[in-house]
Amino acid sequence: MLIQPWDAARDDDEWRNWLAGHDFGQLAANGVDGEPPVVVPTHFHFDGGGRIVLHLARPNPIWEALAANPTVVLSVFGDYAYIPTTWRSDSPTDGVPTSYYAAVQLTCTAEIVDDKEGKAEILRRQLAHHQPDGDYGQVAVDDGPYRKLLSAIRGLRLEVTRARAKFKYDDHRPAEFRRAIADRLAERDLPGDAGARAQQLRRLSLQPQAPS
Repeated sequence: MLIQPWDAARDDDEWRNWLAGHDFGQLAANGVDGEPPVVVPTHFHFDGGGRIVLHLARPNPIWEALAANPTVVLSVFGDYAYIPTTWRSDSPTDGVPTSYYAAVQLTCTAEIVDDKEGKAEILRRQLAHHQPDGDYGQVAVDDGPYRKLLSAIRGLRLEVTRARAKFKYDDHRPAEFRRAIADRLAERDLPGDAGARAQQLRRLSLQPQAPS
């Protein structure tokens, strides 16, 4: 993806903190023998540093691709909104629309996990993340409701080798302009507008000396 200098993450903490609040993305692997790339929508668990775990069904087509090349990209986006022409110019005929969004793309090395205890540990970590109240059955290789299901899945451990992050919220425009867009997002209140507005205001707060 194109990342203009003003859209780049301020530092690694910015994209890590954003990703900590997102746990669904698209895992992409190169196709085999000229086939198209394999792209799998999936939940995942990010440890906040450089490791990700997830599991997929055994019949998933990604396994052949990973056996040929373990390099994958995990793509995650959110907090997006369409910004119409009239919001970005005093004249409707001169305005240029845009999209606001946050996106993180992680290049990773994938390790396939097939041993039962390894898969059980991945399930425990994912369940603890998605259901922190603990309202689920025991996850063990020899007991509980998941025991017989472990053979139907394979686990993945992803080691992040490169991170690319983009926060596209008109940071190159004057502060007054960006505050006006934030006000319009609050008024419109379509799905996604609140998240985009929060990101725009957060980014604006990081530039206390921005021109107005």
